Amino acid sequence: MTRPVIGVVGGGQLARMMFQESVALGFDLRFLAAADDDPVVLAGGRHTIGSADSADDLRAFATTVDVLTFDHEVVHLDALASIVRDGTLVRPGPGTFATVADKLTMRAAMRTAGLPVPDHSEPVDGAAAAALVERNGPHVFKRSHGGYDGRGTHFVGAADQARRLVDAIVADGGAILSEPLLNLDAEMAVLVVRGVDGRTIVYDPVRTVQHDGQCRSVQAPSGLGPEVEARARELGVAAAEAVGAIGVLAVEMFVVAGRLLVNELAARPHNSGHHTLDGTVTSQFENHIRAVAGLALGDPGPTTPAVATINVIGRGEHDPRTCLERALEVDAGAHIHLYDKTPRHDRKLGHVTVCDDAVERALERAGRVVETLGGQEVPS
Repeated sequence: MTRPVIGVVGGGQLARMMFQESVALGFDLRFLAAADDDPVVLAGGRHTIGSADSADDLRAFATTVDVLTFDHEVVHLDALASIVRDGTLVRPGPGTFATVADKLTMRAAMRTAGLPVPDHSEPVDGAAAAALVERNGPHVFKRSHGGYDGRGTHFVGAADQARRLVDAIVADGGAILSEPLLNLDAEMAVLVVRGVDGRTIVYDPVRTVQHDGQCRSVQAPSGLGPEVEARARELGVAAAEAVGAIGVLAVEMFVVAGRLLVNELAARPHNSGHHTLDGTVTSQFENHIRAVAGLALGDPGPTTPAVATINVIGRGEHDPRTCLERALEVDAGAHIHLYDKTPRHDRKLGHVTVCDDAVERALERAGRVVETLGGQEVPS
């Protein structure tokens, strides 16, 4: 078999982990990176410098590969259809990617497929946003396109604040999704990997903890019970089929009064699956590569009774790499992954995963290593 050359749009930590997992398989991965200090570039990935939001850069990069996939959603969407016409495979396809890259479009697609989503609206200006808050109390306002890791997500309790925020975003050409601030039982996610033949595998659902819209920790098992986990699997597979996913589809969900609501989708490897590098038979990164290459998918099953991952989040200009020696002494069983990023406050700089017999102990052990690395205090 001649293995296809796979092009990854993006050079961040997800691209870096895809590259690291591709080495054992002997795949030729190439990357459209934004800068020479992107994590995948520093890891030695073969790359081209360019902008994912430039149609010309995307089309030029696509001519050097057989299959195009992604490590983020901030991509010039109109260019993808022309890339397909020119003969490069795009996986997931342009339609899938356009659907999941826009929160309003994604929510509409889920409703059409009969999947539950939170009540939401699209305020067209600041006055409409202010009226929502006055009528229904605190709201969450999200940029419909381009937000990630809490960026573009705003928790607003005052009508005047909502008015100013939404007017500024609309003036910048953005659209807004708003939803009432929900009383959540928990947040969870499930990763589905769908092959080119439509076959799917599902990783065990995980519980996630968010802080200011940014994922801080992931645990499996979720502790939310077999019925909730079974429903999460069903919704995950249905969502993947509804959008025609190829590769990893991360389905993030709210648990509200025991009911699951689909919150967001990501058609790429995702933070909620970083634990799969150390706690499952086949990682999400390897399975994404397998899927977009048209190969058989690997076993997503766990290799440990419990696993927890905590992100290393930047605190000021502190560099966790300077504390690596001490962190390695804290717990010989911890798996430390640092992304080689320039430190910046609230920037995701790495993660720590611990496998254990009990998830509570895994979380505690990972937390001690993260604290030693100098990351922010782990929220309870």
